[in-house]
Amino acid sequence: MQYSTSVPPPPTSAIVAATSDSFLPRQAQALARARAFAEPLLASEQLDTGENILSHADAVATVLRDIGGSEAMQAAAYLVYACQYLNRPQEVIAKAFGENFAALALETTKLVQLQRQARIKSAEVQNRKTGERLAAQEAALPVASPGKVPVSELAASQTENVRKMLLAFSRDLRVVMLRLASRLQTLRYFAACKGDPGLALASESLHVFAPLANRLGIWQIKWEMEDLAFRFLEPQTYKDVARLLDEKRAEREVHIEQVRLQLETDLQGQGIQASVQGRPKHIYSIVKKMRGKSLDFDQVFDIRALRVVVPSTDDCYAVLALVHSQFTPVAEEFDDYIAKPKANGYQSLHTVVRDAQGRAFEIQIRSQAMHDHAEHGVAAHWAYKEAGTKGYAGVSASSEYDAKIAVLRQLLAWERDLSGASPGLFDDRIYVLTPDAAIVELSQGATPVDFAYSVHTNLGHRCRGARVDGVMVPLNTALQNGQTVEIIAAKEGGPSRDWLNPELGYLVGHRAKSKVRAWFNQLAMEETVARGREAVERLLQREGRTALRFEDLASSAGLPSAQALFEQVGKDELSLRTLEVLLRQGDQPVVEDIPPWLKKPRPVRSAPSGGVLVVGVDSLMTQLAKCCKPAPPDDIRGFVTRGKGVSIHRSDCSDFAHLQRTSPDRVIDVQWGGAVSGGREGASAVYPVDVAVEAIDRQGLLRDISDVFAREKMNVIGVQTQSVKGIAWMTFTIEVTDARQVSRAMSVVGDVAGVRMVRRK
Repeated sequence: MQYSTSVPPPPTSAIVAATSDSFLPRQAQALARARAFAEPLLASEQLDTGENILSHADAVATVLRDIGGSEAMQAAAYLVYACQYLNRPQEVIAKAFGENFAALALETTKLVQLQRQARIKSAEVQNRKTGERLAAQEAALPVASPGKVPVSELAASQTENVRKMLLAFSRDLRVVMLRLASRLQTLRYFAACKGDPGLALASESLHVFAPLANRLGIWQIKWEMEDLAFRFLEPQTYKDVARLLDEKRAEREVHIEQVRLQLETDLQGQGIQASVQGRPKHIYSIVKKMRGKSLDFDQVFDIRALRVVVPSTDDCYAVLALVHSQFTPVAEEFDDYIAKPKANGYQSLHTVVRDAQGRAFEIQIRSQAMHDHAEHGVAAHWAYKEAGTKGYAGVSASSEYDAKIAVLRQLLAWERDLSGASPGLFDDRIYVLTPDAAIVELSQGATPVDFAYSVHTNLGHRCRGARVDGVMVPLNTALQNGQTVEIIAAKEGGPSRDWLNPELGYLVGHRAKSKVRAWFNQLAMEETVARGREAVERLLQREGRTALRFEDLASSAGLPSAQALFEQVGKDELSLRTLEVLLRQGDQPVVEDIPPWLKKPRPVRSAPSGGVLVVGVDSLMTQLAKCCKPAPPDDIRGFVTRGKGVSIHRSDCSDFAHLQRTSPDRVIDVQWGGAVSGGREGASAVYPVDVAVEAIDRQGLLRDISDVFAREKMNVIGVQTQSVKGIAWMTFTIEVTDARQVSRAMSVVGDVAGVRMVRRK
């Protein structure tokens, strides 16, 4: 089932189980020991904000304590900041506090560094754009029209940062709590010293960190972070709203106190135990409501607000009935977030009513468990026990695995929230979960096969089926954000060639495709090497040289290893004829390499009978090399053999390249002679040429390719074929009078159904 951002978050105990006590071991005096360990390292150091690091760590630990974090979590705050001042942090922290604390410290430190770099980049982008705007104003340039605006460069610069944050959170969920607490303290520090955190940090706090706290239900951090960040981003608006709140504060407080006392008395008379308090007013939420609904300040109902906290859900609806009987409800301003919780799990009844004087005010009604969840979110670990077996909004977390999955899905929903705020930033990626509750980043439209290769190459090769959210699906199913994927794998085996067929849709990611291609290339290479080894072994048996080491033969051919020798022979890039010459050369006495009469070139004369003109030689015996089968007008070179005259090779022949490296002084310049009549009865001379074809094997393939040569009026004098696992390799030997005929024929053969490659050997 596709995960939607409308799914409520996990119960608070589930998130705390996934972020705190079940991951951090309980240690005696862990908090005191961690602070004592960090104090000498941090006492005289400062963050780039100017705040003393030890003071910052103390404040972060206090924030974690205030929202219900364990002593182990508070201790981790000190170790995170001590990490960068240790030579071997992993080793030192692991020895003193355990591997678990060391892993958390290193993971958080890496993320802090990444976020700092992202803020610097964002600041550079913002400064440059500000400079451009000012320059445009000075030059009186026209301002761009407010039409369809592309994704801002400033927002785009945060994309990679958010992705890295998400993946860091998935590896260690405790990082979430530490980063939120640290960011809140940084904002508090700038507020206290009346400093300026800069646009990048304040914007990231408001648009990235506060939504994260909201998704996890940590409202105590969310509200304060929003107000502080907004104070730095829009200081004048913040002051204006604060002033409006102060102007009639006394009048509002008197009115709210009167209503509170009346409501509390009425509830006691009905036998309902309730706590009735005024609700804190958050400037940013007031501004958002004014802007979102185009309201004046006096029209915002929750400037006057009460909160009623009762023991149970049934009591909530009893209080609602009483409130609506005592005051006049505003029908369009009622929301039942108990029956239909918010996406982040928030539950409460919201109603706006008017008193006898027509003054409107909001009342929120919730149970104690709902209130604790709303105030502390992930930190209210004990609240789940009071919520019953169904947890919040019917979501239960009966195991540590369920807890982690639930939290990870809230993190994915947070990423999707940011995607919706900045369209186009995250549309190319999705995030899915492994059965072990780890996040895997994939391309949009990725399939279970893509997922398998992202987890491990070998798992991808052995992938045979998949379950998505517990349901079996085809392997070409497009995955959706937040789904849990389980791969069913064979014990051994490899990928299917169908996976590379784009029309079947098994693979989307380039990385997975390259791994499949690499597997088949390796398979083909192994077959090629085996074929080459077999051919070399037969040659050595035929020549009576079975005692010769393959490495020695490879070395004499100018190759680095026996493997390279087998590969070139298997690919027909090195002919057995060349190896045969090398073997026989070793048995013959060394003689003068080149006759003296070859060293003094003579004027070019008419072409010899062989159709090849050897530069400076009139009647030297020549032969066309069988390894490359040259034909005019190929560019050719000559090699003086021992006792067999000059062997004529194509200049791009790999065998000739070996001969040239081993005996460069035997190479001579040659060229084709003029028009010759070397054929019978005065016909033009013909030359044998090899054409290699690779194709998907099928019935009638050999016939179709042979028909092409027949239509081109080429005589086929030899065919070699081999088929391995549905792939056919064929070598056609054809007679031509001109090598240019071969190029025309190959282009036609390439159009035959199933043909993948055509080349001249």
